[in-house]
Amino acid sequence: MTTRILLIGGTGLIGHSIDADLATRLDTLVTSLTRRQSSGSDHVIDFERLCTAPEVTLRTVAPTGADVAISCLGTTIRAAGSQAAMFRVDHDYVLAFARGAHALGVRQFILVSSVGAGGPGFYLRTKDAVERDIRALGFSRVDILRPGMLLGHRAVARPMEAVGQRLAVALSPLMVGRLSRYGGIDAKTVAKASARLVGQAGDGCRTYDNADLRRIASQTASR
Repeated sequence: MTTRILLIGGTGLIGHSIDADLATRLDTLVTSLTRRQSSGSDHVIDFERLCTAPEVTLRTVAPTGADVAISCLGTTIRAAGSQAAMFRVDHDYVLAFARGAHALGVRQFILVSSVGAGGPGFYLRTKDAVERDIRALGFSRVDILRPGMLLGHRAVARPMEAVGQRLAVALSPLMVGRLSRYGGIDAKTVAKASARLVGQAGDGCRTYDNADLRRIASQTASR
């Protein structure tokens, strides 16, 4: 039986790897929704329209519904230009996608969030808000991934993140115990864990930190 998957953020550091990982499986069909064309398989949608008409927008690309929705959409204040613009992407667009997915009958929602969600600072408060609002929608299962500093090469450079990556690698031997969740983790590991979670049985909301993600990523993919 084919698992139908809706994906946003598929052109990013994690999303691109998720799409590639799932493409190797014979039991999944991925529909990647993007704001601009990056490959022939992308479905370009208007994210502002998604916010006003979630179900109608998603049904144009998934007329028969879907089983799983994955969001790894995200930006930074620097890239977005302002706190309001970042919130629009990381909260409003993601929540609208979740609402549309729920209306289409999606059972499982997988959200790539961030370690420290709910902590101090606008970025972490935003992550907490979108986690909270997605949990409230009533999906049968919600999987929330909270990776530490993502390691990997982005198509679009983020200079400050590159500095953070080098620092995370240098400090990794010191990040033990509870601190390990804040350490660096390869984006491909996070992507692989996301793909492994697709279609998992059991209801409820689960959260995963670096150690969980590495463990799940090492498991053999179900076919």
